Amino acid sequence: MNAEQLTLLPEINEKEVQQIVIKELKDYRALKIQIENKREREKEGVVSLFPSLLQNNRVNEIKVRQMERALDGSLDFIERQIINQKYLNSQEINDLNIYMDLGIKKGKYYQKKRTALYRIATALGII
Repeated sequence: MNAEQLTLLPEINEKEVQQIVIKELKDYRALKIQIENKREREKEGVVSLFPSLLQNNRVNEIKVRQMERALDGSLDFIERQIINQKYLNSQEINDLNIYMDLGIKKGKYYQKKRTALYRIATALGII
């Protein structure tokens, strides 16, 4: 392959990809709760407890299922632990505590975190 062929691939802004994935992970956490609340209301026979400005239930359910599939299927054990602790936990945990808790070195932690975000982006079709 020559250099001309390689330039046909679009350049990916790493920072932008990471920001998008992190936002989606945080939204996923809230959407998952929303869906659980909806199922609870349906089970109890309650139509609505709170006013709803948007009716995106179907889209939100699909987003949650696809995010769960991306998390379960594209990450290895360490990557999944990093994502869970960093973005899916209700408590804010800093990177130092996460890599110390996992028993891995700082460099390996950041490499795994970056790889995990890229794998999620790929699985979701962001890149």
